[in-house]
Amino acid sequence: MSKKVAVILSGCGFLDGAEIRESVLTLLHLDAAGAEVTIFAPNKKQHHVVNHLDSNEAGEERNILEEAARIARCKVSPLTELNANDFEALFIPGGFGVAKNLCSFAFDGSGASIDETVQKVINDFYASQKAIGALCIAPALLALCLGDKGIKVTIGNDEGTAKEIEKTGAKHIECKASDCVVDTDHRIVTTPAYMYDSEKLHHINQGIEKCVRKTLEF
Repeated sequence: MSKKVAVILSGCGFLDGAEIRESVLTLLHLDAAGAEVTIFAPNKKQHHVVNHLDSNEAGEERNILEEAARIARCKVSPLTELNANDFEALFIPGGFGVAKNLCSFAFDGSGASIDETVQKVINDFYASQKAIGALCIAPALLALCLGDKGIKVTIGNDEGTAKEIEKTGAKHIECKASDCVVDTDHRIVTTPAYMYDSEKLHHINQGIEKCVRKTLEF
């Protein structure tokens, strides 16, 4: 029987939204595993828009849900419609949108605020003992929501980010891009992906495949 899986996207584009490669590879491996996937995104203005050619702010406004539709091929629903009772697992690909649009970790570290709907969804999945997979910087979002539970996550080997994560009460584990960290007690699986900015794509793909497979095994 195929598992019903929810995926949260934080926009489109690694500097201001969801990391496109991470998102597509997550969807690819979920599809290969036979999962029934529904994609969600917040229906609100993203923090800012970045020109991905020169990394400068573009001085315009965009909607997170509309941007996520680029990756979802139009098949995306507002995050307010996500009910944890309807799914068996949750996945959150990375990208700066996670740390700018879903929370303010990019600016405030361990003292970051969290989008209320995002926090409710994550807490509901955790309380229901549903598995959660997170990529790249998304484990920092999990730490903000669940750090007081003592969860184990990875963002690779960036010391500064790891220290901020551990301030939440979460435990950071160093990990290669080609691997993942499995927190069996809390049903959470994380992989660094493009936290290693110059890592080979096939290594990142290996880590994402393992993350998806291990998450679906719960």
